[in-house]
Amino acid sequence: MATLTERQPLPRLAVAGWRVPILDRYLLREMVGPFVFAFAAFLLFWALNIFFAAADYIINEHAPFFLVLRFVLFRVPPAVSLAFPFASLFAGLLAMARIMGDNEVIAMRTSGIPIWRIALTPLLFGFAMFLVAYATDEYVAPASAELSTRTFYQIVYHTNSLPVEPQFFSKDPDTGNVFFITQILPDHKTMQGVQVYKPARYGEWSETLQAKSATVDHSALHLHDVIDTRYNADGFVVSQQHIDDALIGLPLAEAAAQFMTSINSDASTTTSKSLATQVQAMQAQGVSGTALGTLQVNLANKLAWPFASFIGVVLAVPLALRFGKRGRTLAIALAILAFFVYYLMSSAGAALGRNNQINPYLAAWLPNIIMGTAGLVLLWLEER
Repeated sequence: MATLTERQPLPRLAVAGWRVPILDRYLLREMVGPFVFAFAAFLLFWALNIFFAAADYIINEHAPFFLVLRFVLFRVPPAVSLAFPFASLFAGLLAMARIMGDNEVIAMRTSGIPIWRIALTPLLFGFAMFLVAYATDEYVAPASAELSTRTFYQIVYHTNSLPVEPQFFSKDPDTGNVFFITQILPDHKTMQGVQVYKPARYGEWSETLQAKSATVDHSALHLHDVIDTRYNADGFVVSQQHIDDALIGLPLAEAAAQFMTSINSDASTTTSKSLATQVQAMQAQGVSGTALGTLQVNLANKLAWPFASFIGVVLAVPLALRFGKRGRTLAIALAILAFFVYYLMSSAGAALGRNNQINPYLAAWLPNIIMGTAGLVLLWLEER
């Protein structure tokens, strides 16, 4: 009875919790450091490259520095589809080369651990990076690219020089309006002999504006002493009147448009759904050739480029096991060389796919197929 009435301690419940094995934790620690370093270095290089491309607007056009900096920061997320594969390859080579150089792999194998078990953790790490890269490229990068484009428009409209060239016809891609300016005065803000052609739904033009002069009002042209002429669907004049002032949106310069085209040419600036819709629309209209091929290659790259994060580790592990004893310097050189070869193969495949010399989807995946097969063969040889 005494024992029944005494306060007894509660029994401890033995809950079998799962912990990551020591081997896997050790290999992960070895990979995380080089991955973070390579990832940050790649994005920094990318950001500096974009910054130098836009620096002309700071130096020569006196654009606000922080506006340009904002543009550069928004251009960083679209680079993750390239940063993740390089960082995964770099991390796999350095981590495995380090443990190979210290003869730890030999000790593991002597203990009965097969090569595939040693390679399992790096491969799972590479697959996880593929999932993160795909999610970032699909959901974060397109929104960031759109914000960077809007910021670039603000940069152009804040510069001292007008984003139009005299004696050339300039078209605003957003409105379809065509501009012609006879002369720009030395203040870089006043134009003379301005003509604006507004497109019609049917026919060539619905309205033309002819102004003796115009000045810039933020992102618009302030037209002075204007003759406003309107046309019907047959192109005949319907009405003509003289007005003192009018406002109309200012177009981007041709150089600015080319700059934006060059930095928005990668697949990461839009979503897979949007690209697939464009491809289906072009196929329904019977469009083929380079335009369709480019869209198909970009659509395939939405998955192929992030998946290169996994392929990079597949290739890195056997290379490090074979050459790791020669030091980390060789591992770094191999990482740069392998990524360079992959990029060349990707560029060549994209060119062949755009021209329909091979299937565009196969063209985008060809580097992954070649590099992945080479990595698996090398890994099999190491196990043998």
